[in-house]
Amino acid sequence: MSIQKNWLITGAARGFGFEIAKAVLASGDRVIATVRSKADELYKKLDHPDLLVVLLELSDEDQARAVAKEAIDKFGRIDVLVNNAGQGILSAVEEASDAEIKKNYEVNIFGLLNVTRAVLPYMRKERKGHVINFSSVGGLTGITGWGLYGSAKFAVEGITEAMAAELAPLGIYATAVEPGFFRTDFLDESSLTRTGNVIEDYAETVGQMRSYAGEVNKKQPGDPAKLAKAILKLAAAEKPPVHLPLGKDTLHYFKEKMDRFNAEIAEWHEVITGTDFDEHAG
Repeated sequence: MSIQKNWLITGAARGFGFEIAKAVLASGDRVIATVRSKADELYKKLDHPDLLVVLLELSDEDQARAVAKEAIDKFGRIDVLVNNAGQGILSAVEEASDAEIKKNYEVNIFGLLNVTRAVLPYMRKERKGHVINFSSVGGLTGITGWGLYGSAKFAVEGITEAMAAELAPLGIYATAVEPGFFRTDFLDESSLTRTGNVIEDYAETVGQMRSYAGEVNKKQPGDPAKLAKAILKLAAAEKPPVHLPLGKDTLHYFKEKMDRFNAEIAEWHEVITGTDFDEHAG
């Protein structure tokens, strides 16, 4: 008989977070779901004894600690942390303002770290747990128009890889999940910032991506319900991976990057390997 797990899921009012919460509850596990506002009404549809809905503003570290303590007081432990909450920004790197970039980093990097720091002490005490950080295909390769958003997700990749090594001796796993384009509300105004500044010189690159994002919204190839099932499998794995790319498009983009990278290494191999000190030079 499997032990009932307790999940803390951020950004759970909609999108991936909501789908994962539904799947977790259906599996028999318990959920602490964080939302940003009491106006988030979706959870009225999930009247469930194993569900605790709490308010959390990711930028508030004290609130993150309070949420973690409330979860422990309610359910006794946190087995799985899903750092899902995030915000998109569609912009050329040059176009975005300092304030727009900082706002994006505040959610995608610093908010994730606030929650992680709040939860890890309890996992370390138990000597078990699994931290699942949502990255993106944009965290694996730079994509036109998504460079700033991707830079935050690149940070999530580095954070997760280091955490996986640091936490392994303590019995705790860390995984970065890299979804491609899934049919959520990510491209809606509620989740995506479009910068006020638009530079015409980028019309053929970022401009085309802006048009494409509008056309593909709600037509993306990825199925969020299937992603939620994949996250359940991930959390149940005896030895979870450090990276879990999800979607054929993610694999396509990553393979293209690695092919280009390997070609550049081959072309520049002599330069690359010729920069060390020659300790045996006379």
